[in-house]
Amino acid sequence: MTQLKVAAVAMAALVLAGCNSAMPPDGSRPVAAARAASTPGDLGLRAPGTSEAIETLALPPAKPLTPDPAFARFPVYVGTLGDRQIEMKLGAKTDEASGVHGEYRFAGSATVIVVAGDRDGDTLEIEESTDGTHITGNWVGKFAADGSVSGERMNADDSNPVPFELKPVGAGLPPARASGALAPQAPQSAAPSLEPAPPRNAVGGVSNVIMGE
Repeated sequence: MTQLKVAAVAMAALVLAGCNSAMPPDGSRPVAAARAASTPGDLGLRAPGTSEAIETLALPPAKPLTPDPAFARFPVYVGTLGDRQIEMKLGAKTDEASGVHGEYRFAGSATVIVVAGDRDGDTLEIEESTDGTHITGNWVGKFAADGSVSGERMNADDSNPVPFELKPVGAGLPPARASGALAPQAPQSAAPSLEPAPPRNAVGGVSNVIMGE
């Protein structure tokens, strides 16, 4: 009889121990199962849109720009930006009365930086972009009577101004080659111009600007 009482007490203790064990959060399944049901690898902690953001950051950087054939016949200017030699092709836009656009590159470089902006009289104001999307610099300059232009190139926030001086190839300066050396070229009969071309029956003066798309 005593042994039966001891057995009954032991069984009761086991039942009470089971009742005191931790219950699952939802009352139906253990915590381990709930975690296993979460998205693999994130334990359910990622906010909506996180995966898309990570994929965006993982995209490769924009490729350097190469010369645009549309600018191939634009007037060419060569000179210096700070202490570096550059070549710029700059022509008038067809859809804006004062708009100009083109590209420039440093001597020895096969990649280019695109530029676009306005020319108002003898004042040139253009912006540059190394990827064709984000503005990376601003140029402000003045044209002289011989067609040359000089001024300053600044960062996108107008900081760190660097002087530039450019002369049209027609002024006797040949364009820079990709190797960084200067290639001999016969002077043109007239300096390139960014002014709109006059009508064919205009009297006095001509313009050799080539309109680009």
